[in-house]
Amino acid sequence: MTQVIEAIDVDVPVSVAYNQWTQFETFPKFLSFVESIKQIDDTHTRWTVKIAGAVREFDAVITEQHPDERVAWNSTGGEEDHAGVVTFHRLSDDTSRVTVQLDWKAEGFLEKVGAVFGIDDHAIKADLKNFKKFIESEQSATGQWRGDVSNQHS
Repeated sequence: MTQVIEAIDVDVPVSVAYNQWTQFETFPKFLSFVESIKQIDDTHTRWTVKIAGAVREFDAVITEQHPDERVAWNSTGGEEDHAGVVTFHRLSDDTSRVTVQLDWKAEGFLEKVGAVFGIDDHAIKADLKNFKKFIESEQSATGQWRGDVSNQHS
C-alpha cells in the first residue's frame, strides 16, 4: 500500500473548511485528478478520476463523518482500491488545519513509478493548495452537510 499524508493551514474557520469538504460534487474545482463526483446518498458517492492519463471510475462509502472533525471513506468498487481520511483542526477563530491521509494500492506501471518518486505527494500537496485558494477566495462554503456517520462499513 502507498500512503500520503499532507496538511495545509487555511484562513477560514474550521466549520467553513469542513462544510466545503462535505460538498463532494465541487471537488473537481480544486482536486486536479477528479473529473466528477456524483453524490448518491448521504454516505455513497461515485467518482470519475484521471490517474496517469487513464480515466477510472469507482464508488466510495463514507465510513465515518463528524462535523468539524473528520470525514473518512473507503472505495467499494471499480478499479481503485483506496481509503482516506480528512481531519479538521481549529488553530484560531479564523484559521484551521486540513490534514489528508490517503492509502491505496498502486496498480499499473505508471502509478507504481509515481509512488516511488513521490509524484503522489506532490499532487496531493498541490491540490491542498488549490483547496486553500478556493476556500479562502470564497470565504464561505458552497454548501454543507452536518450529519454524523459513525463507523460504517461498506
